[in-house]
Amino acid sequence: MIGKAMQDTINEQINKELFSSYLYLSMAAYFEDKSLPGFAHWMRMQEAEEREHAMKFYDFLLERGGKVMLKAIDAPKTEWTSTMEVMQEVAEHEAKVTASIYALYELALKEKDYPAQMMLQWFITEQVEEEKNAAEIIASLKMIEAHETAVLQLDHRLGKRGGD
Repeated sequence: MIGKAMQDTINEQINKELFSSYLYLSMAAYFEDKSLPGFAHWMRMQEAEEREHAMKFYDFLLERGGKVMLKAIDAPKTEWTSTMEVMQEVAEHEAKVTASIYALYELALKEKDYPAQMMLQWFITEQVEEEKNAAEIIASLKMIEAHETAVLQLDHRLGKRGGD
């Protein structure tokens, strides 16, 4: 049986992961509107991953005899001024998610919740990848910022992302 504090915090994390999914879907729509289907595809892949993360937490709660308590999801932002602004927001958002996962892990340590510690190890590793991916795209955008053709080439590359 999972403790109440861990259950409540995981329920909050489910909400955060679903908000992330919503935010990335909004970013995908932004890129579709800007005729950047590769960036839109990349964001849709991100959206699906975030939904999957929410379900990992959801299933974990159920497996541990906890109660899932879904809350309202805030509306995400819908407008940005540039591709760079979107990607910088992705990087900032992933840093917030990482901090939230770390706080969950600290709670699991405090509560001596070993199953939660094991499950959260996967998320810690995942967040390293998420932050790295955003940083790499930002670095590429900085190199090509003034060259529209290069942005289209990066868009094409992002459109080839598979279901990794």
